[in-house]
Amino acid sequence: MKGVFVMDGSKRSSKTNAFFTGFGRFRRIVLYDTLIAKHTTGELVSVLAHEMGHYKKKHMVIFMGISFISLGLMLFILSLFINNAQLFKAFKMNHISVYAGIIFFGFIYSPISFILGIFSNYLSRKHEEEADRYAIETYSKPSDMINALKKLTVENLSNLRPHPLKVFIHYSHPPVLKRIKLIREL
Repeated sequence: MKGVFVMDGSKRSSKTNAFFTGFGRFRRIVLYDTLIAKHTTGELVSVLAHEMGHYKKKHMVIFMGISFISLGLMLFILSLFINNAQLFKAFKMNHISVYAGIIFFGFIYSPISFILGIFSNYLSRKHEEEADRYAIETYSKPSDMINALKKLTVENLSNLRPHPLKVFIHYSHPPVLKRIKLIREL
Protein backbone atom coordinates (compact mmCIF):
# COMPACT_ATOMS: atom_id res chain seq x y z
CA MET A 1 0.00 0.00 0.00
CA LYS A 2 1.24 3.50 -0.83
CA GLY A 3 0.24 4.86 2.56
CA VAL A 4 -2.22 7.01 4.44
CA PHE A 5 -2.83 10.47 3.01
CA VAL A 6 -4.53 13.59 4.30
CA MET A 7 -6.93 15.41 2.00
CA ASP A 8 -7.45 19.12 2.47
CA GLY A 9 -11.24 18.87 2.48
CA SER A 10 -11.80 21.84 4.77
CA LYS A 11 -11.38 24.27 1.87
CA ARG A 12 -14.54 22.91 0.25
CA SER A 13 -16.64 21.56 3.10
CA SER A 14 -16.83 20.96 6.82
CA LYS A 15 -17.84 17.31 6.26
CA THR A 16 -15.63 14.56 7.63
CA ASN A 17 -14.75 11.50 5.60
CA ALA A 18 -12.22 8.77 4.90
CA PHE A 19 -11.94 6.35 2.01
CA PHE A 20 -9.85 3.56 0.53
CA THR A 21 -8.93 3.91 -3.13
CA GLY A 22 -6.77 2.40 -5.81
CA PHE A 23 -5.55 -1.07 -6.63
CA GLY A 24 -2.27 -2.75 -7.41
CA ARG A 25 0.65 -0.69 -6.17
CA PHE A 26 -1.48 2.47 -6.06
CA ARG A 27 -3.63 1.57 -3.04
CA ARG A 28 -4.05 4.26 -0.42
CA ILE A 29 -6.23 5.39 2.45
CA VAL A 30 -7.27 9.02 2.47
CA LEU A 31 -8.43 10.91 5.56
CA TYR A 32 -9.99 14.36 5.38
CA ASP A 33 -8.23 16.97 7.47
CA THR A 34 -11.60 17.71 9.10
CA LEU A 35 -11.79 14.09 10.28
CA ILE A 36 -8.34 14.31 11.87
CA ALA A 37 -9.19 17.60 13.58
CA LYS A 38 -12.45 16.36 15.13
CA HIS A 39 -11.64 12.80 16.23
CA THR A 40 -9.53 11.24 18.94
CA THR A 41 -6.58 9.00 18.14
CA GLY A 42 -8.59 5.89 19.03
CA GLU A 43 -11.44 6.94 16.76
CA LEU A 44 -8.99 7.61 13.91
CA VAL A 45 -7.41 4.18 14.40
CA SER A 46 -10.86 2.56 14.24
CA VAL A 47 -11.62 4.48 11.01
CA LEU A 48 -8.26 3.34 9.59
CA ALA A 49 -9.06 -0.25 10.61
CA HIS A 50 -12.42 0.06 8.83
CA GLU A 51 -10.72 1.31 5.64
CA MET A 52 -8.13 -1.50 5.91
CA GLY A 53 -11.10 -3.87 6.09
CA HIS A 54 -12.11 -2.71 2.61
CA TYR A 55 -8.60 -3.57 1.42
CA LYS A 56 -8.36 -6.93 3.17
CA LYS A 57 -11.82 -8.01 1.98
CA LYS A 58 -10.94 -6.99 -1.62
CA HIS A 59 -13.94 -4.68 -1.95
CA MET A 60 -12.19 -2.48 -4.52
CA VAL A 61 -11.45 -5.48 -6.76
CA ILE A 62 -15.06 -6.66 -6.52
CA PHE A 63 -16.41 -3.22 -7.45
CA MET A 64 -13.96 -2.90 -10.34
CA GLY A 65 -15.19 -6.24 -11.70
CA ILE A 66 -18.82 -5.18 -11.34
CA SER A 67 -18.03 -1.85 -13.02
CA PHE A 68 -16.45 -3.59 -16.02
CA ILE A 69 -19.41 -5.95 -16.36
CA SER A 70 -21.94 -3.12 -16.14
CA LEU A 71 -19.94 -1.04 -18.65
CA GLY A 72 -19.90 -4.01 -21.02
CA LEU A 73 -23.66 -4.44 -20.61
CA MET A 74 -24.22 -0.74 -21.25
CA LEU A 75 -22.09 -0.75 -24.41
CA PHE A 76 -23.80 -3.93 -25.66
CA ILE A 77 -27.25 -2.39 -25.22
CA LEU A 78 -26.02 0.82 -26.89
CA SER A 79 -24.84 -1.23 -29.87
CA LEU A 80 -28.35 -2.68 -30.21
CA PHE A 81 -29.97 0.75 -30.33
CA ILE A 82 -27.51 2.96 -32.17
CA ASN A 83 -28.43 1.79 -35.71
CA ASN A 84 -31.59 -0.23 -35.19
CA ALA A 85 -33.82 0.43 -38.23
CA GLN A 86 -36.90 -1.13 -36.63
CA LEU A 87 -36.60 1.18 -33.63
CA PHE A 88 -36.46 4.22 -35.90
CA LYS A 89 -39.50 2.95 -37.84
CA ALA A 90 -41.43 2.59 -34.57
CA PHE A 91 -40.84 6.29 -33.92
CA LYS A 92 -41.78 7.16 -37.54
CA MET A 93 -38.29 8.41 -38.36
CA ASN A 94 -37.34 8.32 -42.05
CA HIS A 95 -33.62 7.91 -41.60
CA ILE A 96 -31.29 6.42 -39.00
CA SER A 97 -29.53 8.98 -36.82
CA VAL A 98 -26.76 8.20 -34.36
CA TYR A 99 -27.96 11.08 -32.17
CA ALA A 100 -31.51 9.73 -32.02
CA GLY A 101 -30.13 6.25 -31.29
CA ILE A 102 -28.27 7.65 -28.29
CA ILE A 103 -31.47 9.31 -27.04
CA PHE A 104 -33.44 6.05 -27.47
CA PHE A 105 -30.66 4.23 -25.63
CA GLY A 106 -30.93 6.76 -22.77
CA PHE A 107 -34.65 6.08 -22.41
CA ILE A 108 -34.19 2.32 -22.37
CA TYR A 109 -31.04 2.18 -20.24
CA SER A 110 -32.34 4.49 -17.51
CA PRO A 111 -34.43 1.81 -15.71
CA ILE A 112 -31.63 -0.74 -16.15
CA SER A 113 -29.20 1.72 -14.57
CA PHE A 114 -31.65 2.31 -11.71
CA ILE A 115 -31.84 -1.44 -10.98
CA LEU A 116 -28.06 -1.83 -11.21
CA GLY A 117 -27.74 1.10 -8.77
CA ILE A 118 -29.97 -0.66 -6.24
CA PHE A 119 -27.83 -3.80 -6.53
CA SER A 120 -24.63 -1.75 -6.23
CA ASN A 121 -25.89 0.06 -3.12
CA TYR A 122 -26.94 -3.25 -1.54
CA LEU A 123 -23.49 -4.69 -2.14
CA SER A 124 -21.85 -1.51 -0.83
CA ARG A 125 -23.89 -1.70 2.41
CA LYS A 126 -22.76 -5.32 2.86
CA HIS A 127 -19.15 -4.28 2.30
CA GLU A 128 -19.49 -1.53 4.90
CA GLU A 129 -20.76 -4.09 7.42
CA GLU A 130 -17.81 -6.38 6.59
CA ALA A 131 -15.35 -3.50 7.01
CA ASP A 132 -16.95 -2.58 10.35
CA ARG A 133 -16.62 -6.20 11.48
CA TYR A 134 -12.98 -6.27 10.39
CA ALA A 135 -12.28 -3.05 12.32
CA ILE A 136 -13.82 -4.44 15.50
CA GLU A 137 -12.04 -7.80 15.18
CA THR A 138 -8.61 -6.26 14.56
CA TYR A 139 -8.68 -3.11 16.70
CA SER A 140 -10.89 -4.60 19.44
CA LYS A 141 -12.24 -1.23 20.62
CA PRO A 142 -15.89 -1.05 19.56
CA SER A 143 -16.49 2.06 21.66
CA ASP A 144 -13.98 4.02 19.55
CA MET A 145 -15.73 2.92 16.35
CA ILE A 146 -19.16 3.80 17.77
CA ASN A 147 -17.94 7.23 18.87
CA ALA A 148 -16.39 7.85 15.45
CA LEU A 149 -19.66 6.91 13.74
CA LYS A 150 -21.62 9.20 16.05
CA LYS A 151 -19.32 12.12 15.31
CA LEU A 152 -19.44 11.42 11.57
CA THR A 153 -23.23 11.41 11.74
CA VAL A 154 -23.39 14.73 13.57
CA GLU A 155 -20.77 16.44 11.41
CA ASN A 156 -22.30 15.24 8.14
CA LEU A 157 -25.91 15.84 9.25
CA SER A 158 -26.90 12.25 8.50
CA ASN A 159 -30.45 11.00 8.91
CA LEU A 160 -30.63 8.74 11.97
CA ARG A 161 -33.87 7.01 10.98
CA PRO A 162 -34.25 6.98 7.20
CA HIS A 163 -37.19 5.12 5.68
CA PRO A 164 -36.19 1.51 4.82
CA LEU A 165 -37.23 1.98 1.18
CA LYS A 166 -34.99 5.06 0.90
CA VAL A 167 -32.12 3.01 2.36
CA PHE A 168 -32.82 0.11 -0.02
CA ILE A 169 -32.81 2.33 -3.12
CA HIS A 170 -30.31 5.11 -2.41
CA TYR A 171 -28.02 4.41 0.57
CA SER A 172 -24.51 3.08 -0.06
CA HIS A 173 -23.87 2.83 3.71
CA PRO A 174 -26.14 1.28 6.34
CA PRO A 175 -27.84 3.83 8.61
CA VAL A 176 -25.65 4.67 11.59
CA LEU A 177 -28.04 3.23 14.19
CA LYS A 178 -27.97 -0.13 12.37
CA ARG A 179 -24.17 -0.02 12.23
CA ILE A 180 -23.92 0.76 15.94
CA LYS A 181 -26.32 -2.10 16.73
CA LEU A 182 -24.25 -4.55 14.66
CA ILE A 183 -21.02 -3.37 16.31
CA ARG A 184 -22.50 -3.87 19.78
CA GLU A 185 -23.62 -7.39 18.81
CA LEU A 186 -20.03 -8.24 17.86
